[in-house]
Amino acid sequence: MEGLLNKENYQQIEAFINVIFIESGLSKNTCESYRRDLKSFAIWHQKNFKTRGQISGADNGEILRFLGYKAAQGISSRSIARSLSTLRRFYKYLKLQNTISIDPTHLIQAPKIGRPLPESLTENDIDLLLKAPDVEELLGLRDKSMIELLYATGLRVTELVELRMSQVNLNQGFLKIIGKGNKERLVPAGDEAIFWLKKYLHKTRPLLAKKVASEVVYLSKRGEGMTRQAFWYILKRNAKAQGIKKHLSPHTLRHSFATHLLNHGADLRVVQMLLGHSELSTTQIYTHIAQARLKQIFSEHHPRG
Repeated sequence: MEGLLNKENYQQIEAFINVIFIESGLSKNTCESYRRDLKSFAIWHQKNFKTRGQISGADNGEILRFLGYKAAQGISSRSIARSLSTLRRFYKYLKLQNTISIDPTHLIQAPKIGRPLPESLTENDIDLLLKAPDVEELLGLRDKSMIELLYATGLRVTELVELRMSQVNLNQGFLKIIGKGNKERLVPAGDEAIFWLKKYLHKTRPLLAKKVASEVVYLSKRGEGMTRQAFWYILKRNAKAQGIKKHLSPHTLRHSFATHLLNHGADLRVVQMLLGHSELSTTQIYTHIAQARLKQIFSEHHPRG
């Protein structure tokens, strides 16, 4: 796509990406999303404003036209809002660099988006899933420990597969998690998850660790760190074995962790802290799930439901 961009636009986009990657600590995937959004805008802008195709010179009206163009193409409100968010960050960067004096996105409002409720498993489904791995097998014991720990802590899948031995305190039953933005949080793991983690560390990990020296807690059969995709496959395989037909991903267990805590009376701010959410509003979506579950129970069991 670089060949379609003029030199100035390409250089400004890449300079911006380098800055946010280094200074903000964003993941490569997030930076690539920013790059795609900016290239899409730059190519559209060059085509429609050939006499001044540099996006650093775009004004408010041109950006509104671009967003309208995307809407006319049937692009979802969520994607349009993400594009606008990218443009806002880009023009804020240009203003800080003194490349522009006025931010053309300043008065543009993002389209309203209805947030979908995250899916979660029932407590019965969780019980079935936790019984699936064959703990008499070395890898089955590893899988059991991973699923137990994920449900007990609500970790993001990346936090689980990148968990290092130095982050685990078995005596106190806590994990020191390095989350998004390199923020640290202490997460209690619970007796059951710690029990299975100890068994895995005693029986399985020493055999896997003989192949490759690694500080990562959960290892593949080759002795290397697990990938997110590998754990996703393990999760789906065990769910299928138990006849669980719901859409399932590692994030489903994170959602289930939060939902079940709220269903059993946990304080919302405690759940926020455990999940590592920087904003309470992000956690509040789980209260809707808990309320929906209460309505379902009422309709199923109340004689006038």
